[in-house]
Amino acid sequence: MTVSPAPSNANDYEAERVSASACPACLAAPSAEQLAKSGDIKGARIMLSLPTAHCAVCITDVERELMKQPGVKSARVNLTLKRASIDAETGVEPAGLIAALDKIGYESHELDPGMLSATEADKRGRDLLMRIGVAGFAMMNIMLLSVAVWSGAQDATRDLFHWVSAAIAIPTIIFSGQPFFANAYYSLRGGRLGMDVPISLAILLALGISLFETMHSGAHAYFEAATMLTFFLLVGRYLDYRTRAVARSAAEELAALEVPRATVLREGVEVVVPVGELVVGDLMRVRPGGRIPADGEVIEGHSESDRSLLTGESLPVQVGPGMVLSAGEVNLTGPLLIRVTAAGKDSSLHRMADLVAMAESAKTKYTSLAERAARAYAPIVHILSFTAFCAWAWVTGGDFRLAINIAAAVLIITCPCALGLAVPAVVTAASGKLFRKGLLIKDGTALERLAEIDTVVFDKTGTLTMGAPRPQNLSELAPEALSVAMALAEGSSHPLARALHQAALGQGGTPAALDDIREVPGYGVEGHWQGQIVRLGRANWSGADEGTSTATHLKIGDAASVSIRFVDSLRPGAEEAVAGLAAQGKSVWLVSGDVEPAVADLAQRLGIAQYRAGTLPMEKAQLVADLTREGRRVLMVGDGLNDTAALAGAHVSVSPASALDAARTASDIVLLGQDLAPIAEAARIAKHARRRIKQNFGISIIYNAIAVPLALMGLATPLMAALAMSASSITVSLNSLRLR
Repeated sequence: MTVSPAPSNANDYEAERVSASACPACLAAPSAEQLAKSGDIKGARIMLSLPTAHCAVCITDVERELMKQPGVKSARVNLTLKRASIDAETGVEPAGLIAALDKIGYESHELDPGMLSATEADKRGRDLLMRIGVAGFAMMNIMLLSVAVWSGAQDATRDLFHWVSAAIAIPTIIFSGQPFFANAYYSLRGGRLGMDVPISLAILLALGISLFETMHSGAHAYFEAATMLTFFLLVGRYLDYRTRAVARSAAEELAALEVPRATVLREGVEVVVPVGELVVGDLMRVRPGGRIPADGEVIEGHSESDRSLLTGESLPVQVGPGMVLSAGEVNLTGPLLIRVTAAGKDSSLHRMADLVAMAESAKTKYTSLAERAARAYAPIVHILSFTAFCAWAWVTGGDFRLAINIAAAVLIITCPCALGLAVPAVVTAASGKLFRKGLLIKDGTALERLAEIDTVVFDKTGTLTMGAPRPQNLSELAPEALSVAMALAEGSSHPLARALHQAALGQGGTPAALDDIREVPGYGVEGHWQGQIVRLGRANWSGADEGTSTATHLKIGDAASVSIRFVDSLRPGAEEAVAGLAAQGKSVWLVSGDVEPAVADLAQRLGIAQYRAGTLPMEKAQLVADLTREGRRVLMVGDGLNDTAALAGAHVSVSPASALDAARTASDIVLLGQDLAPIAEAARIAKHARRRIKQNFGISIIYNAIAVPLALMGLATPLMAALAMSASSITVSLNSLRLR
């Protein structure tokens, strides 16, 4: 059995452990105290709220403008959360980005990633409800006045009722239509034709023609239609808002774990401070039942920690001095004194939330398709509306009132709301569902790629097994041999080497003093001891015979090799994951550097027909490449340095949170808990998500194919258009929520 490549000495290994390559999400995993912490992050992550963003055109405009700004590396807009996440160089100020967005008509505000909450979203919901109430009350009063007109009121009486209706309608529409008018104003000021421009134009046309009729003592006015149009448009927007809120994203759930205050010790006195004031080195007191405010190391106290909301693991873990805890965990049984190691936006909780938000906002081929269609919307809708106006004015011999109503209906009914929601609503719902099952999507395109897989390749040690093997025969080693084995194992990160070192320490062993320790990739570790070459690793490299069980082999000089045998336990959910993937028609492989009998035994136990034993790291990567050349879409699941190349070369990849930094960095998805069963569920959800996206596109296409011709033919009033537009958006949102 080979010992995986590792840094050449313990100091180098420790340096690698604290490198910034570590996935920040993994600090919240059950083995968090053993995982690498992310170091300094170069550059800045800026979060902006976008209260007026509501369609695919908004996404394109905001991202394009942000990318023009000096120092901005990437910008992604999450339409569901109405937020922009910007990755920028150090020195880029949010104020400059806010000013740039203001120039193109978008209101924006800086968000503190450490204090994100649903407060702003709740405020928006209450605001919409208030405007709906005002519009509904005014609409009913105007309709009562209209009854008198319809009943035969003539001349001065009719004009009086029209003027009273105007007195009610004008302030109502100015107030209740403010969300549409404000967005339209900012769009026009920025030189764009956003979605709310035609909506606002339609409302104003209905109001304007009614005022014109009233001032000229006309028989018809449409104040009730104008207020009703505003009312139903607001209802549609509110229902759209509510359906998006139900599809609460994983990023919001993570942000909700943040506590607003922390108890710290200042000169021996407990002081309650806002969590934003915590700095590295502060001592926090966390009492039983309290949520951990920031990442930190336990200095004093023993307790249990509930990590279920972060990792999906239902069982609490034991906590004691020296253990690392993540922000968001719950202290269950005893008081703890914790030294802060990362707080606020630097904590693992918020880096994880930021990672999720970026993944939810990432571009996919479906997102790009929706954005291209939305960009074409603005010119097309206005051309169609103007064409309809001209055509009907000519056909009716100058009936401008009818022509304007038809033009307004076209402006409203062609709104691309449903198209803009087709992708982000599904991605947000799917990401949230997968997170609740213990899977963190690091790359936004991973969900799309996961839906395409037909082959799954599993690593063995540390992936299908717990990666916590126990040596069986250390007592057979002479004391000197045990010391040499300890010293060699100390320089490796392979699970067998770590297990050997820990077990030897438990027996009171001490490592020998070795020289020139070096890693031989794919084979093991070697060094010099008392003028002899010593090796720990593969059987054929260490001069041993292949055994029938998992083992590593010690070779000291010319002496006969000694085999150290191990036993390992199966990872929870491994059988369910393999069975679930096979039931979905996926081809499942097992590849390992372990010996043939051990690999064959595990493959038989799990029902895996295709396996390879004794594989080197490059052979794993070659297998993935060969399968890809055959036209397969491969999901690679692995955890070690020897899996990194295969993970990077696969169509999509998954690593457990207990994996090494390099493996987690190369993977697209991180399994936060220990249970492997969610991998099969993730593949199923990804396929369903792709189906929902295609269904949403179909709904949008069918809606426009039916609704637009009806509006052009004069068979849809502005009010009917508003109802149809709202219904299409809500249908798409509800279809997306079927993933929950």
